[in-house]
Amino acid sequence: MTIDTDVCIGAGQCALVSPEVFTQNDDGFGTVLPGRAAGGGPLIREAARACPVQAITVEQSVEQEE
Repeated sequence: MTIDTDVCIGAGQCALVSPEVFTQNDDGFGTVLPGRAAGGGPLIREAARACPVQAITVEQSVEQEE
């Protein structure tokens, strides 16, 4: 899973939906917590859907791990 930092507007929905995977950096933009890119289960997809600018991409391999 990745966050397109050129698209992210810092709405923080990802961190609200899945705080064990996402946080916001010092500039207020979404970021993935270290070591958490491959985990998180269905909340990763929910966080991607909640992003108002669709800045989160969930790779197929993350979806299959559930």
